Amino acid sequence: MGQQQLLLIMLGVIVVGVAIAVGVLLFQANAVEQKRNEVLNELTLLASEAQLYFKRPTTYGGGGKSFIGWEIPRQYQSTEAGTFSANVVSSSEVIITGTGNEVVTGNDSVRVQLNVTPKSYQATILK
Repeated sequence: MGQQQLLLIMLGVIVVGVAIAVGVLLFQANAVEQKRNEVLNELTLLASEAQLYFKRPTTYGGGGKSFIGWEIPRQYQSTEAGTFSANVVSSSEVIITGTGNEVVTGNDSVRVQLNVTPKSYQATILK
């Protein structure tokens, strides 16, 4: 074989190696985004539950215009998406934190926090 053919083979190997590396990075980024979306979906469901508790009268097992006493239902504390915890900050605000159960980058899991008020909620991505 001539030098030109060896050079083309080496160039082909390098191009394939770079393409594989880029593919792995894209797959990893997509996996992180997917897991974050799963946790965020669960948090949105929990925010709805908390707001429902806030609006429900105390005679029907609600908070009567207060988040105090609201807890995450047992079946939602740990799901396929991750684990969830709630911190009732005041009668009009609760913070729900979700941690993904799969390690997606190194040794870190996805973490998302949701601040819930009676009429809205806002997500903050922690990791």
